[in-house]
Order: sequence, then structure tokens, then C-alpha cells
Amino acid sequence: MKAMLYNEVGGPEVFQYTDVADPEPGAGDVIVDVAATSLNRLDLVQRNGWFQMPGFTLPHIAGMDVAGTVSAVGAGVTAVAIGDRVVVDPSLAGVADNSKLAGLGDLYGDLGVIGATVDGGYAEKCLAPASHVYAIPDEMSFEHAATFPTAYLTAAHALFDVGELQAGETVMIHAAGSGVSTAGIQLAKQAGATVLATAGTDEKCERALALGADHVANNRTADVAGFAREVTQGAGVNMVFDHVGTALFGPSLFGLGVRGRLVNCGNSSGDEATIPSLGYMFHSGIRILGSDPYRPEEFGPVWDKFCSADFEVAIDSEFALADAAEAQDKMMQSDFFGKIILRP
Repeated sequence: MKAMLYNEVGGPEVFQYTDVADPEPGAGDVIVDVAATSLNRLDLVQRNGWFQMPGFTLPHIAGMDVAGTVSAVGAGVTAVAIGDRVVVDPSLAGVADNSKLAGLGDLYGDLGVIGATVDGGYAEKCLAPASHVYAIPDEMSFEHAATFPTAYLTAAHALFDVGELQAGETVMIHAAGSGVSTAGIQLAKQAGATVLATAGTDEKCERALALGADHVANNRTADVAGFAREVTQGAGVNMVFDHVGTALFGPSLFGLGVRGRLVNCGNSSGDEATIPSLGYMFHSGIRILGSDPYRPEEFGPVWDKFCSADFEVAIDSEFALADAAEAQDKMMQSDFFGKIILRP
């Protein structure tokens, strides 16, 4: 099969579009012929060598968000059949012992992730545990399905499991043009929250409104904390959902009201942050919460919600697999809104 891989870390030039051996399923596995995979920022930072997940090895085939058709099944697989259209849960927590990918489910250690620590969707075929594939409705496109796994599970886990967002609360969501934030805006709105969204351009702010955000602000030109205070008549928001990190950490804290929660699941602008006022934090009961990995049992219910509800799928652009370097460069420049798709 053809795959886009790299044998060393570095810039886009390390990519090789080449032939590799087809994966073979274990007894509890399936092989998915990849129809679409979507990009995530982790794809970039691992390739560049800025960060690697525990268990990352070279050579590496990236691609955590995989949708396609099952082309082979292991001897012990009964619930999935050849020809099934599926989306893949990339987390390898909860994998059965008869899978080749078993034993990589340490949520707080060497958690295996398809496309992050084992080969993923930047290829024509992908190995996955049969327990970790979910049927795609006939009316849903593969591209639509490939926008789901990382973005929606990251957002849902952070908002509801970690942040305990409730109907009637206010939440401020940064980087509104990213895949995880386009998911977060819609999930929070569906749950009955008032959504404040920030983005780096006015155009992205307008598109966030179209996704359902109630209020928007350009986080490069506006006072983000002041924006949160103004919208809430001085009270501050109940929650900030942040995966930007350094650049907006201080304004996020000051935008929170009494007993507000800052839920963080990323560090795209840097890995260090300063608490600008310990006094404000402890006097106001501010909580800073790290959003840990989602659990296997969370994927199915969120997927069912995605399939049954009217979520707007934000697909920025599509690239051929051989053009993965160009696709990643587009992501690096933040020149996108929603998800970027690769097509083998």
C-alpha cells in the first residue's frame, strides 16, 4: 500500500510517499481501507520533533481520525464485517487481548493512539481493533465522519466530564477556527450553554457565529477578559475551554467569574503559563482543570449524538495523501477553519 511516512523528525521535507507492507489483522482486529483522514496539530508537532507522545517511534505514519471501509477481519471478529463503513476510535484504551494493539491502554502512561504512537490514517490501509470501529450511517460521507474522533471526543470530555458544563452556564471557547473548538461550540450550544467564542481573525469570528456561538471577539485585538465581563454584565463566565495555553492563559483566568473553571486540553501557543494573580484565583475560587484522556465508554455515546443531531461539519479543505506536506503547512500557518482532510 501507499503511505506518507517519515523516518526522522524535521520539516515537511522528511515526508516520504512510498510503498509499505499492508497491515495484517490479529484475531480481534480489522483492516480499514482509508477513505478519509483528518489532520490534527499533534501530527505537526510530532513530525517537527517539538513533542512526542510516550511510545512514539520512527518510522511513523500519522493520522488519528480515520474513516473508511472494512476490507479484512480477524478470525475472532463477529460484530464487524467486510464492507462495513466505519469510523475509528483512535485511543487504544480498552483493547481486547486478541488484538495486535492490546496492552497499550495506560491512560496516564504509555497510552497507545492510532496515528500518534502506532500507524494511522496517512495510508491506504489502517489496522484497528474491531472493538474500536463504529458504523457510519449510509447518508454520512467519509469526510464528514473523519472530522469526528479527536475533535469531538476531546471537546466532549473536556466540557462535560472534566468541566461539568451545565445548561444555562456561560462558556468561553478559544481558537474558534480549530477542529476541537468548532466541535466544542456546537456541543456546548446543544447542551444549553451560552457560548462566547474567540478567534484570531474577524472572518473566523463570523464563521463561529454561524456555527452557533452567541458572542464573538477577535482575541488578537480585543480585551478577552473584558469581553467575557461585558457579555456577562460583569459576572464573568462559568467556564473557559482552552487549548491555546500561554497566549490566553491570563485573560482566561480574569474572564472567569466566582468559582469559574478553566479547562485546558492543549498548549498550541506554548507549554508555560503564568497565573497573573494568585489572590484573584483563591479569593474567587477559580479552578484550573487539566482535561485527561477520554475513556473507551465515552466514544459510542458521543458518536451516536453526532450521528443523530444536526451538527455543522466544518471542513476547510481536502488534499490528496501525496500532498500531506502541503496540508500540514496550511495547518501550521493557521490558515484554516475546521478540519483539513486527506484522501488516499
